[in-house]
Amino acid sequence: MAGHATDGKSAQTRALVLQTALSMFRSKGFAKTTMRAIAAEAGVSLGSAYYYFASKDELVLELYRESVAEQRAAASAALANTQGLGDRLRVAIHAGVDALTPYHGFGGAFISSALPPQSATNPFGEASSQARENAVGIFSDVIEDAKVPPFLRPHLPELLWLAYMGVVLFWVYDRSDHQRRTRTLIDGAAPLIARLVSLSRLPVVKPMVEEALALKKKVQQ
Repeated sequence: MAGHATDGKSAQTRALVLQTALSMFRSKGFAKTTMRAIAAEAGVSLGSAYYYFASKDELVLELYRESVAEQRAAASAALANTQGLGDRLRVAIHAGVDALTPYHGFGGAFISSALPPQSATNPFGEASSQARENAVGIFSDVIEDAKVPPFLRPHLPELLWLAYMGVVLFWVYDRSDHQRRTRTLIDGAAPLIARLVSLSRLPVVKPMVEEALALKKKVQQ
């Protein structure tokens, strides 16, 4: 019983540190928020804060994990009532941007943190591999029951995730009201991507797509 109570308190403290950090990132900015300040605001010792998160990068990585989980939950609900690859892709990407929207203010700092290859927050790095797999899984759900050429289907979820990451980069630097331009991009790009997927089955297009997939595989080796 005592062990369960301790585990529960530990989880509560971890969640408190994370939520305090995210609140301070939004109000003070990422660069000006220190681990010491996070600990003080949360009312825990600096050692406790470091026990749960070794650095601000690890806090941002946890934000990435949570945003992916939130995106997947929202996308799953929307996909249950959505047909057609273009519309399914559209609602899944909107769900991702919705999950990230509260943190738009420090999106640039997030990108700066994620750029170094060794960074824990790099979306292509080892530390974020589980979150990345979960994110790619969202796009596996998107193409479920869609008419996708067999040669393309195994690769398409990752390609759609890469397209989504491009949208996120655009969103980070979008200063239009409520990131209106990003929403316009999503609404226009999703049906366009769906049409390109459909065209990939044509004899004149398929060899070029296969060549592109072969190149992708080569550079990933």
